[in-house]
Amino acid sequence: MLEPTLLTKTSPYMKVVCEEVFAPIVVVEPYSKFSDAIKMVNNSYYGLQAGIFTNDFSKIQQAFNKLDVGGVVVNDYPTFRIDPMPYGGIKDSGFGREGIRYAIEEMTELKLLAIKG
Repeated sequence: MLEPTLLTKTSPYMKVVCEEVFAPIVVVEPYSKFSDAIKMVNNSYYGLQAGIFTNDFSKIQQAFNKLDVGGVVVNDYPTFRIDPMPYGGIKDSGFGREGIRYAIEEMTELKLLAIKG
């Protein structure tokens, strides 16, 4: 069992920073510009979800447009989800989306029949 852990003064090349960690671990690192923070997040082979805490809509929009992740959650942590929303990741964080509609699409093989009469 691992207790919730907060890490600071890490290196971008540490596994806990650049790989997915399925444990109660949070890495907190400073940044000068918001664009630097986005680069830090994108510096990974993974892109499941991201959570940002801000009331600045321009930063929200920038995060949504620039982060290489499957979803951006604002002012909450990125485990929030409901069945109709397309929850999932990009890059090496998986393929496809969870959620009723998306699961049905994943399990459906489309086929076309065209007849010229």
